[in-house]
Amino acid sequence: MSSESTIGIIMNGVSGRMGYRQHLVRSILAIRDAGGVALSDGRRVQVKPILVGRHEDKLREIAARHDIADWTTSLDAALADPQWDVYADFLVTEARVPAITKAIAAGKAVYTEKPTAENFEDALELARLAKEAGVKNGVVHDKLYLPGLRKLKRLIDDGFFGRILSVRGEFGYWVFPGDGVPAQRPSWNYRAEDGGGIVLDMFPHWNYVLENLFGRVETVYAQTATHLPTRWDERGQAYTATADDAAYAIFGLAGGVIAEFNSSWDVRVNRDELLELQVDGTEGSAVAGLFGCKVQHRSATPRPTWNPDVPDGHDYAADWHEVPITQEFENGFKVQWEEFLRHVAEDAPNRYDFLAGARGVLLAEKGLESAATGARVELPEVTV
Repeated sequence: MSSESTIGIIMNGVSGRMGYRQHLVRSILAIRDAGGVALSDGRRVQVKPILVGRHEDKLREIAARHDIADWTTSLDAALADPQWDVYADFLVTEARVPAITKAIAAGKAVYTEKPTAENFEDALELARLAKEAGVKNGVVHDKLYLPGLRKLKRLIDDGFFGRILSVRGEFGYWVFPGDGVPAQRPSWNYRAEDGGGIVLDMFPHWNYVLENLFGRVETVYAQTATHLPTRWDERGQAYTATADDAAYAIFGLAGGVIAEFNSSWDVRVNRDELLELQVDGTEGSAVAGLFGCKVQHRSATPRPTWNPDVPDGHDYAADWHEVPITQEFENGFKVQWEEFLRHVAEDAPNRYDFLAGARGVLLAEKGLESAATGARVELPEVTV
């Protein structure tokens, strides 16, 4: 490290929404303001960021707003400076591989958003390069740290479900096309030539959620769509949407669990949260969102009877009970950052590395292959 008590972090891409809000403000600056990261021996290691980007005015303004001393428009200069130990990447996907490759060659530990690359070959190559260089590496797995999914994990560990049968995931919301109400997502998300597409964006998330909660994804059958072929960009100009904006998939998991996921930027929300997972097992079921998690045990399951001629007056929602909050859940991005920084400082365990990131990119790639061919596609096990 740059010193025994400080970890220097190159933060590339903090002018973007995710890089700024979640990684800079709610993670690294929150850690800085709390006095650093606590290590296993009681010591604390402070963090010191340097902001990197293309626009000098934006960097200067963010640095001044948050009392950050260091910023630069030269990634090469930052990577050449030994005071910076970690390279953190929040760039658009198409720019990620060249920047991370440089950081590995410079001997920096690397922490990155997902997907780690636009294709599996490049993602696996990053894992190989990092292993050969002996640099520590990590990939954001933020949804595993959400309160709702942490409650769900506790239910799984406690054996609440019995034998898990299936998982159903619903994710998405209506992203305005931009011809009036401004779009909530950047226009590049809807251009395949710029690395856009909901499969590449979300399937890496679904891969780590599924493999860490229920089992390795072994097969995928998917159908994609570009439901809105025309959208309007940040300047109000119409453009052709060339990337998939919805995906409907069935994943076969190790152990026989079947998972179905609908992912769409073209759906109006009629559920409690923007992401919901329903898990059904022989002994009970649960519906988990970003924050909430409700359950229905076998002993409290009603006995519906199908009769289309008579209105059903049963209140099915009342048969579910919210899992109580028994602990405080901090921001998930911050918690995973703290885990990675302990990995850098004292070689603490790090479960979510470049190989995990490559598995997510593989699922996206195989999902697109399935959509193109109409076939169910098998996923090989991934090794460097």
